Amino acid sequence: MKSKNSPLSTAYLRFLQLTRIVHALPEGLEMDANERALLEAVVLRWHENSPMTVREAIGLSDLGSPATLHKRITRLRDKDMLTHLNQEGDRRAKFLVPTHRTLKYFSDLGQSMQQAQQNPTA
Repeated sequence: MKSKNSPLSTAYLRFLQLTRIVHALPEGLEMDANERALLEAVVLRWHENSPMTVREAIGLSDLGSPATLHKRITRLRDKDMLTHLNQEGDRRAKFLVPTHRTLKYFSDLGQSMQQAQQNPTA
């Protein structure tokens, strides 16, 4: 039996359906929720013109221990989701930046949100 949902809850549920499809699309892009949370934190900082260093990323204690976070960063690099850049003149600090693949991934999610907004009852 289907219950009557509000337009906003229907839109959000449709968005969840579409993001599930997007998450399944790219081959080799499988990420668990923890990897996705780390990627989102890194990319958000990059988007805000304040790229996160590897040291800052492994210090995100709410996302795991430093060793666990370092492994996740390595997995995201292996999946071509993150890369790092050194600041000119200082080779010690490695800044994490999204790859083209990551930007496409977020673009696909944005398109899913737009589709959910345009077709809330689809």
